[in-house]
Parts: sequence; structure tokens; C-alpha cells
Amino acid sequence: MTQAPMEKKFRLTDVILSVICVVFVAEAAAPVAVLGNSQFFWWIFLMIAFLLPYGLIAAELGTAYEGEGGLYDWVRNGLGNRWAGRVAWYYWINFPLWMASLAVIFPELLGMILGRELPLLAAILIELAFIWIVVLACSFPVSESVWILNTAAVIKVFLALTVGFLGLWAAVTRGVANPMTPGSFLPSFDLYSLSFISVIMFNFLGFEVITTYSASMKQPGKQIPQAIIAGGLVIAAIYIFSAFGIGAAIPTDEISTSSGLIDSLQLLTGQEGGLFISIMAILFLLTLFGNMISWSFGVNSVARYAAKNGHLPGVFGISEKRNQMPQGANFMNGIVASLVVIIAPLLPSEDLFWSFFSLNLVMFLFSYVPVFPAFLKLRKKDPQRPRPFMVKGGEGLLKVIAYVPMVLLLISVVFVAVPLSGEEVSEKLPVLLGTILAVLLGEVLTRRPRRKNRAG
Repeated sequence: MTQAPMEKKFRLTDVILSVICVVFVAEAAAPVAVLGNSQFFWWIFLMIAFLLPYGLIAAELGTAYEGEGGLYDWVRNGLGNRWAGRVAWYYWINFPLWMASLAVIFPELLGMILGRELPLLAAILIELAFIWIVVLACSFPVSESVWILNTAAVIKVFLALTVGFLGLWAAVTRGVANPMTPGSFLPSFDLYSLSFISVIMFNFLGFEVITTYSASMKQPGKQIPQAIIAGGLVIAAIYIFSAFGIGAAIPTDEISTSSGLIDSLQLLTGQEGGLFISIMAILFLLTLFGNMISWSFGVNSVARYAAKNGHLPGVFGISEKRNQMPQGANFMNGIVASLVVIIAPLLPSEDLFWSFFSLNLVMFLFSYVPVFPAFLKLRKKDPQRPRPFMVKGGEGLLKVIAYVPMVLLLISVVFVAVPLSGEEVSEKLPVLLGTILAVLLGEVLTRRPRRKNRAG
């Protein structure tokens, strides 16, 4: 007897909330606030020059090339196997690094809630618990975790709006922590500030993840573009509002890249602890689970798909027999992230969150670079393919739409990973060395499977 197909549970509202959960990253708001008032210029500039063209391209490719491969498939069809393998590796390796960066936040905030600093061993055990709870949660289909994604999205919006409204109240009643002169809103081009602009771009990436949910959608051809447009507008507004709240509360030179949002709530309310701050901290920690779970489905699906095509080692292609979830990639996430947090105490960095986050950021940005030339290639190579959503414009305009965000990605990578002055060597050299190591390891791992396939 033929088994009835599984009911598709994703409504448009679910898809939009999933976009917010995936793309809106609450913990990434604080590093951007380091830019001070000039951040508002960069938010608006990058919305126009990066978010808009990237969102349009993701909507077209995501509806024209549906499936679990996501941006790996787009690059494979447009630029070939070699670049597809690199994209799959960069896209996957960023995730356990990101997971490790979020894990190190946990003991810090739990210590704040408890009113004392946690011992090193306890901190490591908490970090490992966070990692493996995420791995366990990611063992189930995305449709079964939709309530987690929706809840995390609502909490993120609540936290961001709370910070924004408290910042507005503080500005009206007692003034702001940073001067709001016209000159302070002009863009800053110093090397320190430019290294944080990449975080804004990170905050705008992730729309393609929802294209890997297409099998769980009722009408992916309509829902994906609608969710990207609606979700993008909501996310941009929330980011700017929450950024204002943080800027109103904390002088830029005192902002913590890891706990800036909670620091803002403490300063805006005048409470270093207490029930309200503890509740906000717990909600913030819950959003970290939402971040990891929402992203894991897309990242793991891409890794499994690439492994099945011979572009990543076979372990990434292992699926759970009962529900067909990509367990190989999922458990590799846990293993790599666990190794990172275990060796973290041996590292000289004073800000482990920013160190791990920077390396994650570089690899993540790298994975998107080939998407834009692949988009142009596919327009010429596959013009007859049905495109439920299509970016309008002639050849010249399409090149601008594709190459401007690609160049911005490459520039951002340079500012994050390359020491451009003697003062930056101690901070950025480990990130540069980590990037080189990750790229070289990727060249080895993505070549070996292909050779084995040819030999077979």
C-alpha cells in the first residue's frame, strides 16, 4: 500500500518567521553598535547596495532551482563542480565556528544571572551542553521544529524592540550616551570601524536557507519571494531600531561585542541584576538555540547534498534512516565545535566570541562570493528554465546587481581577516592564519572525494 505523502506544514507566516529567525541575529547587533552613529549610514547604504540585490537574486535562484542543495546547487549549475565543492565547504565550516562563538557566551551570561563567575570546568561543560543540545534538536525534520523557529523569531523581535524603545525613552528623558551631532552620522572610514561593517553584511545573509525548506512549503514559488521581501523589510527596521537603543545606552568605546545587548538593558534600566535583566538574559540565550537550529537545517542539507555528489567527504552524506535527516553533517558540527571550545582556554584572545565569530564570518562571506557570477552565468546558460520570480533589467543592470554585492563581500573579508596596520596584527593575524588553514583544508577535502569517484 502506498504511503500517503507527509502534510506540508509551512504556511506563509511560518516562512516569514523562519526568515526572521534565520537572518535576524540578535547577538550581532552589538558589534555593529561599535561604529557609533555612523552605523546608520552603513545600514542604509548596505541595504541598498547589498541586501536589495542579494535578496532579489536569492528569490530568483531559490524558486528556479528548488531543492536541498541551495547555493551549492546554484554555483554547481553556473560555475561547475570545483567551485561548488568550495562553496559547500565554506558554507559548512562556518557553522561549527559560529556555534562555538555562541557557546562561549553562555557561561558569561549565566554567571551574570547567578551573580558570580563560573569556574573554567563548569564553563566548558555548559558550552558543550549547548552544542550537543543543538545537535540533538537538529536531528528532527524542520517541520517538527517550526514552533522553535517561530518562538525564537518572536523573542528576537521582542528583545530588539525592548532595547529600541528603552533607548528612545532614555534619549528623551536623560540624553544619550553618544553625541548625536550631524557630523557623528557621517560614515567612518578608519580601519577599526570598517572591520565591523562586515557584521552588517552577515546580518543580511541567510535568505537562501529558506529555499532548502521548499519541500515543507505549500507554494514555494510564491512563498519564498514574499517571505524574502516581507522578512527583509521587517529585519532591516528592527536592526536599525535596536542599534539605536544600544547606541543610546552605551558609549561606543565601552560596548562588549558579546554581551552588548544585555549591557544596554542594564544601563537603560539602571539594574545590573534583578528579575527583569535575568529574564531578558534567559530569553537572549534561548534565541541562540533558535539561531543554530534554523541555520543547521540549511547548512547540513547543503553538506549532505554536496557529499552525495562527491564534493565533500562521505561522512557528510550520512542520513538518519528513520527521517532522512543529514546526521553526518550534524554530528560533525558537534565534534568540530566541541574541539574549538575545549582548546579555547589555551588561546591568548581576550574576546573569544569575537575571535571565533570573525573566523566564522570570513568563511561565511567567502561562501557567497561565487553565487553572484553564477547568477549571471545561469541567465545565459539556462534562459528557458521556468523562473517563478525573475529579477528585471537588462544585461548591464544585472551585472551591477550581481557584481556590486560581490565586491562588497570581498572588501569585507579583507577588513576582517587582513591586518592593515601594525596595531591590528595581534587581533587579526590569528583570524588570517585560521582562514588560510580552513581554505587549504577545504582544497584537500573537496578534491579527495572527486578523485575517489573517478577511480570508482
